[in-house]
Formats: sequence, C-alpha cells, structure tokens
Amino acid sequence: MRAQQVRAGFVELYGTEPEGVWSAPGRVNLIGEHTDYNDGFVMPFALPHTALAAVSRRDDGVLRLHSADVDGGVVELRPDELTPESDRDWTAYPAGVVWALREAGHAVTGADIHLTSTVPSGAGLSSSAALEVVVALALNDLYELGLQRWQLARLCQRAENVYVGAPTGIMDQTASACCEEGHALFLDTRDLSQKQIPFDLAAEGMRLLVVDTQVKHSHSEGEYGKRRAGCERGAALLGVDALRDIPYADLDAALARLGDDEEAVRLVRHVVTEDERVEKVVDLLESGQTRAIGPVLVAGHASLRDDFRISCPELDLVVDTALSAGALGSRMTGGGFGGSAIVLADVADVDTITKAVEEAFAAAGFTAPRVFEAVPSPGARRLA
Repeated sequence: MRAQQVRAGFVELYGTEPEGVWSAPGRVNLIGEHTDYNDGFVMPFALPHTALAAVSRRDDGVLRLHSADVDGGVVELRPDELTPESDRDWTAYPAGVVWALREAGHAVTGADIHLTSTVPSGAGLSSSAALEVVVALALNDLYELGLQRWQLARLCQRAENVYVGAPTGIMDQTASACCEEGHALFLDTRDLSQKQIPFDLAAEGMRLLVVDTQVKHSHSEGEYGKRRAGCERGAALLGVDALRDIPYADLDAALARLGDDEEAVRLVRHVVTEDERVEKVVDLLESGQTRAIGPVLVAGHASLRDDFRISCPELDLVVDTALSAGALGSRMTGGGFGGSAIVLADVADVDTITKAVEEAFAAAGFTAPRVFEAVPSPGARRLA
C-alpha cells in the first residue's frame, strides 16, 4: 500500500508514472557501537521501517526532489552544480548520493524523486542512511550502473561524510543495503566481509524492543566528531592504523602505554572491548545460546556510558528500568546523545517492561518514549 501511495504521489507531483519504486530500511545495531570508523566489527539488522522512493531518470541535467514528510514543494537542483556542505536541509542526503555517483564517474544525468519514510528521524535508527541507500539503489538500477550492494554503501557513506559533512562510519549504509530478513549482519568494517547470522527471536520465545527516547541527536554536530578524532588520536599514540589492530588480549598493555591520558584510555578501552563483545555475541548466537547475549548487551551499555560517555539520562533510565523489570539485556544503540535503546526480553515480560519504562519516564518528567518491536527485516530492494 505504501508503494502505491508513493507512486500516486509521484504522479501528482510530476505528471507521469515513475519508472519504479524502491525501499531501504533503517537499522538497529545489536552490538558494536562506534567500532565501524575504527575498522572494527558491528552487528546490525534491518528494521521493518523503511524509506520509499519513486524515481524516474532525466537526461536534461535536472534533479528534482520531494519528500511527503517535509513541508514544502519540489526542490530543483542541477547535478553539475552540486557542492559538498552547501545544503543543510534534508535534500543533502539524496543530492549527496547523486554527487557521489557522479564523482565516482557514473553518468547520472538527473532524476525526478519522490520520497517518504517511516524510519524515525533522530532516533539513532539510520533514517539518513535509508534515504541515501534507497536513492542509490534506484539510480543504480535505472542507469544500469552495475554496482554491488557494498559499493553502493561505500558511495552513500561518502555522500554523508563529504557532501553532508557528517563523519559517520560504513555500518548504517551497509546494513540498509545488505541485511537479510531473519538475520543480523556480522560485518567487518575493514574489508567489508559479511556473514548473515540467524536471529529469529520469536522462534525462541523472545522479543527485542526499541525504545525511542524522543531525545534527538545530530551526528553533524560536534560530539560525534570529537569521539572519532579521539579514537584516531589513540590509534596514533599506540602506533597502529586503527584501534581494531589492538588485540583484546593486549588491551591492558596498550592502556598502560597511554599513561595518564585519561581520554585516550577511555576511548581505546571501549572500542577494543566492544569488538570483543561483537565476536562474543556471534559465537553465542551461532551456538544457540541466544538468551546469553543479554549480559553482553548490558556490558556494552556500561562501556558506552562510562568510557565513551555518549549516553544520557533518558537512555540510562530505559536500561536500568528494563533490567529491574525482568529484561534479559538492554543497552543504548546508535550514535548516542539521545536516540534509542534496545531491550531483549521474554515474550511474557514485554508488557510489564514496557509499562515500567513508560511509568519511569512519566515519573522523571521526560517526554513519553515510543516503544516498538524490532523484527529483523529485508534490506534494500525494488518494490515495483
């Protein structure tokens, strides 16, 4: 039905039928936070929440963009005039993809694009990556560029890093482009090797909830960039290309070499231990010990809160309340400074946990959170 609606919206805007309709999901990261730009490991899965795009090619050097979710009319741009960091609006994401494709030598001469999305914005669920990937996949198909999914993810990351100006890693775009239904994606962000790990909680009587705190964050603003720069500084102090190169077994020795550089110690410790946590979750899931990943999620939250220092009172309240109400595990997910937390729970405990979190937010005077189930869903695809 949403595909029909976005197609109808395209016809109303542009007066012709689109050449197709595409979909790309948001994502939840099960484990592996702030490891992607350190060449480390991540483990996201795709959400059922998606960005949809109805698209047609143009050969006249005009790019027309419209979103059903944003007030305002069609925005008209010229692909040959696109300039990095010149756009601070939502249009920077689809326009950045066109720029990145053209910079890579692909002859994208223009397009009419109509977008809509159900991925919550600012919730740490990769709404921007979904917009980028859906446009990239559509243009790849329409212009017959022959790019593989991992290549599209790379170009979308370049669009966000250079055109938008947000220093994000490769995880979000790869998750949106490459995840599979019923699986979590074990991704090595150094060589982009992938392994689909079965993750069917329903079959085991469990659920994974997403709790959107309604606290908005922006990667383009300084704190995310500060953490990334701090990690790069830590790697330089330790004489490695990236923190991925510090083995977990050598962590204590590496931290000792950093001496009293407290910030570097904290950042390095988080990244190295988080990579270890990703590998532990993979091992547990592959050996059928799904319930045992709960404490690993909790340890990940503690590291993000205390070492990386990117949590906030709302996220901590979700985790503490959920665990007190019987959750198997919980942690913040996404870039931090707001956004969402995840909660692993037995089916029988979901309503109790949800009610406890909602009551805790009300008692603290926080905006009511949005709680929904996260079901591992398909990655980007053509719908029509």
